[in-house]
Amino acid sequence: QVQLVESGGGLVQPGGSLRLSCAASGSIFSINAMGWYRQAPEKERELVAQISSSGTTNYADSVKGRFLISRDNFKGMVYLQMDSLKPEDTAVYYCSAQVQTSFGFLTVWGQGTLVTVSS
Repeated sequence: QVQLVESGGGLVQPGGSLRLSCAASGSIFSINAMGWYRQAPEKERELVAQISSSGTTNYADSVKGRFLISRDNFKGMVYLQMDSLKPEDTAVYYCSAQVQTSFGFLTVWGQGTLVTVSS
C-alpha cells in the first residue's frame, strides 16, 4: 500500500509564510512527478505546482514568484514553500505523486492539509 502524508498547514496572516511537506511511503519502485494541488470552498481542485523526477518545475500563474516546490528523491518527499500568502490562497492543499509499484504506475493522493490565510 502506498501512502502520501501531508503536514505543515495552519492559520497564517496575509503576507506570512508556510511550508508544506509530503512524505511518500509503501512499496514504491520509483516516483515520477510530484505535485501540490488545492481546493478552495465551492471551487474545483487546481494545480498549484509540480516537479518532475529531474527537478523541472511548473507553477500556476497565481503563485509564481511566491511559492517554491522542491523534492528530496532519497527521502521520497516533496515540499511547498509558500511566501507572501494571500487570503485567496486559503484552501485544502493536496499532495500528489505518480509512483511505480508492483501493480504498475499509480497516481496517489494525500489526505489534504488546510491552509487558512486570514487576519
